[in-house]
Amino acid sequence: MDKKHGIATQGVRAGQLRTGFREHSEALFLTSSFVFENAEQAAAHFMGEADGFVYSRFSNPTVSMLQDRLAALEGAESCLATASGMSAILATAMGLLKSGDHVVCSKAVFGATVQLFGNVLSRFGVQTTFVSACDATEWEKAVLPTTRLFFLETPSNPLTEISDIAAISAIAHRSGALLAVDNAFCTPALQRPLELGADLVIHSATKHLDGQGRVLGGAVLGTAQVIKEQLLPFLRTAGPSLSPFNAWVILKGLETLDLRMRAQSAAALELARWLEQQKGILRVHYPGLPSHPQHALAERQQSAGGAVVSFEVEGGRPAAWKLIDSTQLISITGNLGDVKTTITHPATTTHGRISAQARAAAGVTDGLVRLAVGLESVADLKEDLARGLP
Repeated sequence: MDKKHGIATQGVRAGQLRTGFREHSEALFLTSSFVFENAEQAAAHFMGEADGFVYSRFSNPTVSMLQDRLAALEGAESCLATASGMSAILATAMGLLKSGDHVVCSKAVFGATVQLFGNVLSRFGVQTTFVSACDATEWEKAVLPTTRLFFLETPSNPLTEISDIAAISAIAHRSGALLAVDNAFCTPALQRPLELGADLVIHSATKHLDGQGRVLGGAVLGTAQVIKEQLLPFLRTAGPSLSPFNAWVILKGLETLDLRMRAQSAAALELARWLEQQKGILRVHYPGLPSHPQHALAERQQSAGGAVVSFEVEGGRPAAWKLIDSTQLISITGNLGDVKTTITHPATTTHGRISAQARAAAGVTDGLVRLAVGLESVADLKEDLARGLP
């Protein structure tokens, strides 16, 4: 497709491969392997000397269509789809790092990401220093001669903190490291980190890219050299592969991504403004609000605030749980990015497995509630939340 086409057009059209049947919708290739005309051709494909599909653990037409479409949306040379968002982060780490290497990571990342860098990878000799998401000087001070990777989420989960991608990428590049940005909250519909200096973009496709809470998926995007030469060999060998069916479902999700992200962002902004006016709410965290500490930066980096609103309830965990349990319409679940609005208590769910010290460092208090806004009537969502407010 023409790179000049807009996000909405690319989400619908980019990356499609048609078979001889000339199907209009993308084909779903549920096959584990592919047949060759002769032994010589099989050998050439297995050795990478000829282009073509070999085995669905690492090459499949449906997965390839998803990779090409998402690469077009992010403005990336190449994309590697994986089984989940966390497997995308793991593939990035295992493809780029070795024992003795050092990572600088934002404190404001998903709880499982903290566990991966802080506990799992440390067992294999990879050291991680956690720093403020918003203070670029901390990133610079944390650099070691062995630093190979910077990792951040922006907006962060669950406080929607905004990191300055351009400033942090400049520090990473001066130190010879790569910057990876988790773009799950914004997606390419609202933010394109590669244009701001990032080297890699990470996605939990489980979230907004699917958009309806149906399947798991992940992706890493960047240059062809990094994706194909450093990350693909890990996926081919270790096998955290995206299934063709899940790839097909996410392809369908990408068709409405632009529409959904803009509608859900508008609804989230309206709810955030309303929550700021309610009794018993100590603070609302949403990049689209002027009260957000990085509001001006968010306006420069993002085209909208996103669909996630977090807020702190007076009275700590008992008050937060009361509000959550009072809802009748909103789904109590840890997932986000769905067209159905979801609500959760991060301190005891998404960040419940990390230490109290790590939660405090990330700003995840006992009174914090995370709301991932869907496509219901905003008036109905307000009425549902109001049941649990003082």
